[in-house]
Amino acid sequence: MTVIDIFSGFLGAGKTTLIKKLIAEAFRGQKLVLIENEFGEIGIDGAFLREAGGQAADLEITEMNSGCICCSLVGDFASALDLALDRFHPDRVLIEPSGVGKLSDVAAAVAGLKREDVQPGACITVADALRCKMYAKNFGEFYTDQIASADLVVLSRTQGLSEEKLETAIGILRGIKPEISLVTTPWDALSGEQIYAAASAGGHWAEALLEDAHHHHDDDDDDDDDDDEHEHHHEHHHEHDHEHHHHEHDHHHHHDGEHDADEVFQSWGRETPRRYSAEELESILDALEDEDRFGPVLRAKGIVPDPEGGWLEFDYVPGEKQLRKGSPEVTGRICVIGAGLKEDALGAVFGGI
Repeated sequence: MTVIDIFSGFLGAGKTTLIKKLIAEAFRGQKLVLIENEFGEIGIDGAFLREAGGQAADLEITEMNSGCICCSLVGDFASALDLALDRFHPDRVLIEPSGVGKLSDVAAAVAGLKREDVQPGACITVADALRCKMYAKNFGEFYTDQIASADLVVLSRTQGLSEEKLETAIGILRGIKPEISLVTTPWDALSGEQIYAAASAGGHWAEALLEDAHHHHDDDDDDDDDDDEHEHHHEHHHEHDHEHHHHEHDHHHHHDGEHDADEVFQSWGRETPRRYSAEELESILDALEDEDRFGPVLRAKGIVPDPEGGWLEFDYVPGEKQLRKGSPEVTGRICVIGAGLKEDALGAVFGGI
């Protein structure tokens, strides 16, 4: 019997990091298949997860980069899942949908599998405690569906967060789903087993799912009244420069539940052998805060060679950037996700690629 788990989370929330922790701590010794659906053409996270799998488990990774599970690829996704089950006979399948995917659609596709050899495991959403207010306001159902459809919501970036801000985040999440199960403790204080057990306790999403998969599309549309749409509440790090975030997109997708992610979000990706120093990457990621220059950038990530012969991985969400040493890849990869991106400016800031 194969257990199927789904790990959802809006762009940059930290779901890949959580999966890596669970692979190392909760799923050790199991035969795993990861089906990862990146939004856009350039896959980054597979390399990051391959490092975890090489040490901790028997891990196969299937990356789907040609579209979004939540919309046009549901049929292809079911086929990929069938193929992975027949080929690898894993103990567990981990599904990581695109950060802009609708969790209810992914879960419905899994629940609709006509197979006797699978059972639903946990449906976990990772939510950035610093940004859930802004994301819920600006992206309506693309965000709220991930919260409403989860067994467990694991809050990220709670380290050092004030009690008041944490309570604000919890209030927003409970406003979307009143009976929600939450993990608010910083992850490094918990084991992977503890986190997964919390999800399993509220689990078996598949049983209820077919009845109410579309219910949330009606309830969570979050009208975002016109006089509210400029209140973007960037209460952390950068109140000054994101005042015009995304409002041109607010009316495209909140009311009919029919729009695909690729009508609202956009990805820009490049493969490149160009070498980047840590200082240059820091400067580029700082520059991405300039919405007038690049359009609203929601996420940037990549793995690139550095001048000394090493490799650097980078992650960016508004107001926060991370750099770390990475393992060699066949070539460098960069991916930027946003709404209304200015591609020429992005190519230029990354050194004319």
